[in-house]
Amino acid sequence: MFGERPYAAVSTAELAQRAGVARGLINHYFGNKRDLYLAVVRRMVTLPRQDKVSIPDGTPAERVDAIVGWLLDTIAEHGTTWVKVTSHEGVGDDPEVQQILDQADDAAAERMLVMIGRADLADSAPLRALVLAYAGLVKVAGREWITRATLTRAQVHRLLADTLLTMITVTIPSVLITEPGPAVESGER
Repeated sequence: MFGERPYAAVSTAELAQRAGVARGLINHYFGNKRDLYLAVVRRMVTLPRQDKVSIPDGTPAERVDAIVGWLLDTIAEHGTTWVKVTSHEGVGDDPEVQQILDQADDAAAERMLVMIGRADLADSAPLRALVLAYAGLVKVAGREWITRATLTRAQVHRLLADTLLTMITVTIPSVLITEPGPAVESGER
């Protein structure tokens, strides 16, 4: 329901009715609608355990294709609810929601580095930032596919796969070569 309507338009009574449970049960387990929403946000952005993801031992293009397929399967599973919670369309500018999303982005960045075979780079701030930028592209492309239907799944797959492959084969090696040391006071490197 949070994916179908704005947060404010969803009542706890409606949630309970749709779930086929008493409203008191929702209150017992979650406290209130906001706490239930935070649990939904956590669920939407929690990645499956690493051992549940099968990445082939193949060429970089084959690995990337499998990673992107997995990402799109995850997005498709949750549809509009995923779009809403990852794009702040839920409760708006909420610090607790933002904290959950930031933690999920950090975990996803680390997972992506592991999946591309570069777990050794998880401590590199510039490389984590590159992966976080890619995550932004995933979110926007997912929205264009799921809610706006301006892109097909195949088009989103191609966009994300091409971008990720370029990151792995061109951008990351380039950043590794040029990664600066501490900045000098004047802004020079």
